[in-house]
Amino acid sequence: MNFRNDSMVIGAPQKAKMPLDGVQLNAVMRNVYGWMTMGLGITAFVSILLSATGFYPSQMMFFIVIIAQLGIVLGLSAMMPKLSPTNAGLLFFTYSALTGVTFSIIFLIYPIGSIAAAFLSTAGVFGAMTLVGLTTKTDLSQYSTYFMMGLIGLFIAIIVNMFLGSAFIDYVISIAGVLIFTALTAYDTQRIANMAADPRFQLNPDETLKFSVMAALTLYLDFINLFWFMLRLFGGGRD
Repeated sequence: MNFRNDSMVIGAPQKAKMPLDGVQLNAVMRNVYGWMTMGLGITAFVSILLSATGFYPSQMMFFIVIIAQLGIVLGLSAMMPKLSPTNAGLLFFTYSALTGVTFSIIFLIYPIGSIAAAFLSTAGVFGAMTLVGLTTKTDLSQYSTYFMMGLIGLFIAIIVNMFLGSAFIDYVISIAGVLIFTALTAYDTQRIANMAADPRFQLNPDETLKFSVMAALTLYLDFINLFWFMLRLFGGGRD
C-alpha cells in the first residue's frame, strides 16, 4: 500500500462550500488532473520499462525505495510552504518513478490480462467516484473519522496477515481496500474541489501550482492503492 497522509495535501477536512466558482474550479482541477495523469504515466512507463528488461528489485532495494517514498511524502507535507513549484513538481515525479520501480514486479506476478482488467476497473471506479465527489451535495467530510479508522484498520490487518499468511484474510483485506479507496476518492475529490474555489488561487499562480501538485498526489495515491487492491482481488498470480 502506498503512503498517504490526510493532512499533507490540503489541511484539515473542509466543509462543503456549494456552489463553487465554475470557471476557477475547472481551471484548478484541470491542473490537478493534469499532474495526476503525468504521474500515472511516469509510473506506467518506469514499471513497463523495468519489467521488459526482466528487472526484479531485491528486498534491500524495495526497502530503500519505500523509505525514499515515505521521505518524499513527509517532506512535501512539511516543506511545501518553502518549496518552489518546480521542486514540488520534481518531487512528485520522483515519487511516481519510484512507484514504477516497485510496481514493475506485477508484470512478473500477474498475467497481462489481469493487469489490464484491474486497470480498467480502477479507471471506471475512479472516474465514477470523481463525478460523485464533484456533484454530490452531501458533505463527505463528516465521514472523515471513519475513513481514517478504515485506513488504520487496513494497515494493521496487512501487517498482521504478513505473519499469518491467510488467503482468506488477504481476500477480505483486498475487498476492504477497494471499498475504502473507492470512498476516499469521492471524499478527496470533494475537499480538493472545495479548496480549489478559494479566491487566493486566482491571485497567486505559484500557490495554485503547488496546491495542484499536492492535490494530484492525493488523487494519485487513491488511484494507485485502488488499482493495487483491485489487482490483488481479481489478479490470480502466474503459476
